[in-house]
Amino acid sequence: MKSAVWFLLCFLSGTLSLSGETIPQKYPSYAYVLSEFDIDASYAYDRVFETFVQHHDIQFKRLYKRSQQRGEFLLPMVQRQLIEAGLSDLLAYLPMIESGFHTDIQSPKKAKGLWQFMPSTATEYNLTVCHSYDERCDPVNATEAAVLHLQRLYRKFGKWYLAVMAYNCGEGRVSQAIRKAGSDELSTLIDERAKYLPKETREYIKRFLLVAMIGESETIDFGNINTSQESGIVQVEVKGGTDLRDIALLLKMESEVLASLNSQYKKGRVTSGPGSYKIAIPYEKLIRFYLHYNPVPEEAAEVADRKEHFVSHIVSEGETLKKIAEKYRTSIPEIRAANHLRESNLLPERLLIIPVTEEKFESLVRGQSQ
Repeated sequence: MKSAVWFLLCFLSGTLSLSGETIPQKYPSYAYVLSEFDIDASYAYDRVFETFVQHHDIQFKRLYKRSQQRGEFLLPMVQRQLIEAGLSDLLAYLPMIESGFHTDIQSPKKAKGLWQFMPSTATEYNLTVCHSYDERCDPVNATEAAVLHLQRLYRKFGKWYLAVMAYNCGEGRVSQAIRKAGSDELSTLIDERAKYLPKETREYIKRFLLVAMIGESETIDFGNINTSQESGIVQVEVKGGTDLRDIALLLKMESEVLASLNSQYKKGRVTSGPGSYKIAIPYEKLIRFYLHYNPVPEEAAEVADRKEHFVSHIVSEGETLKKIAEKYRTSIPEIRAANHLRESNLLPERLLIIPVTEEKFESLVRGQSQ
């Protein structure tokens, strides 16, 4: 009788962790997170996973907080790209554990950037990797490549937890592990004794799930993260050779922050050359950029309908791009480009930047002064 009681107490102490709480009690989002990655909710009671969470939850809560602060402008952009591609926005926790939202960090294995692309994988998705320009450090372009890579991995394996592990160790290693195990079940593939997958990958999937549970449980308490374009970053064009410190001064923002959003450019200077180059800026700085940045060289020839001036416009109920373009004698493509619009429908009260000719700008100014 005593041995039975002792066994029961041991069992209960094993299932109650995290200061007396089970994973479902500690992280209310657990079922949602697991289902998003095709994992049965019962995995929350897996003894190995419970032990991992018990030993690492404080460490990864700190990682989450630091990464969330560092990714203030990056996280909404990453989530938005994932959603637009039809993927779970929870995949935004991948760069959190890959790089902590550092855009230029490099691993000992030469993986680099927000998504920690190896040079070979980067070139496979048309990211330029060279001494003077490393597109793996471009958060927007690297995220576009990561979305394509994740889509391809999911098409191959059919389950998101397999795609996530393949992102870490390569699709060949995951395929080999499935063949050896005779199963693609998560608990089988990451079994500590069988070692079908490398230790790094066995830990990787647990780290990823833990950070996702931490993040999603926090949003339950504090509301969803804003994934709208206005809360993230957008790309604008500047002349070759532009010093990012000059743009930061123009935008009234810290030069280190702007440099971190554009660490694909070495020494804080855009690649020299003819034409224009894209840089990322916070969306909240877009109006100021268009109002104060003049990319047209002084020696350029005058063009009658060149639209070098910008005015702001608040969208009214029922207004369309066509109506707005006609009002300001500009074009729909120009309005789309200036505001990085992808959708056709405009929400009322949205602020738009409208490119106009000097003649139209002066007429508007005269109208306001009357």
